[in-house]
Amino acid sequence: MLGLVPMVRAYYFCETCHRGFFPKDRELNVVESSFSPGVRRMAARLGGKGPFAEGRSDLLELAGIEITAKEVERISEATGEKIRDLSRIEISSAFSRSPTPGPETEILCIAIAGTGVPIVPWEQEGRKAKEAGKDRARTREVKLGCVFTQTTVDQEGKPVRDSASTSYVGAIETAEEFGPRIYTEAVRREIGDARKVVLLGDGAIWITNLAEEHFPDATRILDMYHAIEHASDVSKAIYGAGSELARQWTADRVLEIKAGDVEGLLQALQQLHPSDKEKKELVRKSLGYFETNEKAMRYDEFRRKHFFVGSGVVEAGCRAIIGQRLKRSGMRWTVRGANAIIALRCCLLSGRWEEAWAKRLTG
Repeated sequence: MLGLVPMVRAYYFCETCHRGFFPKDRELNVVESSFSPGVRRMAARLGGKGPFAEGRSDLLELAGIEITAKEVERISEATGEKIRDLSRIEISSAFSRSPTPGPETEILCIAIAGTGVPIVPWEQEGRKAKEAGKDRARTREVKLGCVFTQTTVDQEGKPVRDSASTSYVGAIETAEEFGPRIYTEAVRREIGDARKVVLLGDGAIWITNLAEEHFPDATRILDMYHAIEHASDVSKAIYGAGSELARQWTADRVLEIKAGDVEGLLQALQQLHPSDKEKKELVRKSLGYFETNEKAMRYDEFRRKHFFVGSGVVEAGCRAIIGQRLKRSGMRWTVRGANAIIALRCCLLSGRWEEAWAKRLTG
């Protein structure tokens, strides 16, 4: 952090193992690096917050340190990799950890969502595109989860998220890999001391399966706004977007959804008999969607218990952690690079930067 410092140090070579090393490099934590821990820390923090070129400019302007944008990238991704190593250690120990008594949490909320990140073309070869007419996939799904606590309600009786209580985990990985990740974060946040555990999601099958495997005792809630959007899509397809029939049908379904009247919603869907094959298939899939999530749509009951009925916290996390950094114009990522930056940003926005640096990043 003082600029370029020439250093002369002793080199040792082991004739038995045929390996050499500089003891001073280990002491100063500059093994295989020409940057001190202080410079790496600043570069990684800036690389996690914005484009690497901006990080380079900020380092020069604010600290007088001149390094290239590529070096900011390498340092940021290497730091993210070390944070991922730390998370692997946490995951491996979470399933054998004995719970330690702590202060009881009123409600522990777990919210899960997915969002796409643009990936370089050569890592998308052979992956089927979601959009019709595209020759290959352009994005990969980041699975993001957040954990937060809730102890109070506002004057209207609506739940209030505890200040600075939100922590995040995320990665481009399979649901089978992500399940232990979000479970480990819930364990770290003392899920065993929670009076109630609530899991919020958009109804995706992988989230439902994950919830059943890792959080079988949690109250599962389908994000109400996804439910309303799903019903609205059916209405537009059947009656035509913008039509009075579509507006009225949607309005009636919204009332049923908000009241937790899933039976009324299902009955209304069953009464739809479109002649068009695609519309019939849409109605069939929608019935399956709402039937699968029937127990997770008792919004009247959830409100009486002062539970959150929307997954806005994790949706905001998708924008803050993923969108603002990895989805800017022209950006394309390798999966490894994206995962490193996701880990770094989750660490920063979860308030674990100092903890992670003390545990792992200085080694």
